[in-house]
Amino acid sequence: MNATTLKSTAPTSLPNQTHPAHPHRRKSPGWLLVSPSVALLLLWMIVPLGMTVYFSLIRYNLLYPGENDFVGLENFEYFVTDTGFMPGMTNTVLLVGSVLLISVVLGVLISALLEATEFWGRGIVRVLLISPFFIMPTVSALIWKNLIFHPVSGILAAVWKFFGAQPVDWLATHPLLSIILIVSWQWLPFAILILMTAMQSLDQEQKEAARLDGAGPLAIFWHLTLPHLARPIAVVVMIETIFLLSVFAEIFTTTNGGPGFASTNLAYLIYTQALLQFDVGMASAGGLIAVVIANIAAIILVRMLGKNLTDKA
Repeated sequence: MNATTLKSTAPTSLPNQTHPAHPHRRKSPGWLLVSPSVALLLLWMIVPLGMTVYFSLIRYNLLYPGENDFVGLENFEYFVTDTGFMPGMTNTVLLVGSVLLISVVLGVLISALLEATEFWGRGIVRVLLISPFFIMPTVSALIWKNLIFHPVSGILAAVWKFFGAQPVDWLATHPLLSIILIVSWQWLPFAILILMTAMQSLDQEQKEAARLDGAGPLAIFWHLTLPHLARPIAVVVMIETIFLLSVFAEIFTTTNGGPGFASTNLAYLIYTQALLQFDVGMASAGGLIAVVIANIAAIILVRMLGKNLTDKA
């Protein structure tokens, strides 16, 4: 048998003998190690939530502790139709939206300015800008109430008198705006901290290349800096929204929700139902409504953040 015969009888193609291996995953004992903490966390959450659901379905007033009749969804109906519900919802939306707008806009501008400007003492300025975030809400509210907004001895009153104008009682005439300024002053440093940290990771070679191509500071900021800050801005919006929905100490310390319902948000309305009107049943129903609203907001924001991360990946 010559070479030609061997060549003709040899198989032209070999069947694929390699089969991808599909090893079975080993069952990890990690869930056994995590299960005690998860069970404790669920117990920690389920017990208060279950008690809140129970109280929301009965007529329970602290002034009449013996009357615990089952009323079904009556507490929810009374809470939604209460005169303070719509002002509370409106004020909550205005408060959260205004603080987010102020925090994001000023946070981006201040962070960009600090990153682009070199001056002596820049580190001290950064620390001073971030420091209000570490002040307790009650303390910051007292500072604004007694040192800034006070119509007689406040800083703004002194400025008004210096220009010959009549001082303004901000907490009485502009209560919601005053609360927005107080909360924004407290949460703006958080946005600055996140955005300033993210801005330091911006590729400087891209900025230098843009400058060599003739791009100005505004073009660099619009086409390079802002797209780079998309993820940090989404994180700031998500975290601040969750916390801003439960603003209470600033309102309690300064305006007590007044005048009327002018500065009452949903959290303060629940407090008035529970500890001023002693209606635990209606307050529990309002708490469940607030939990549902907060979870809806959190789900929407988490999905927006996830979509943002997927698009940028």
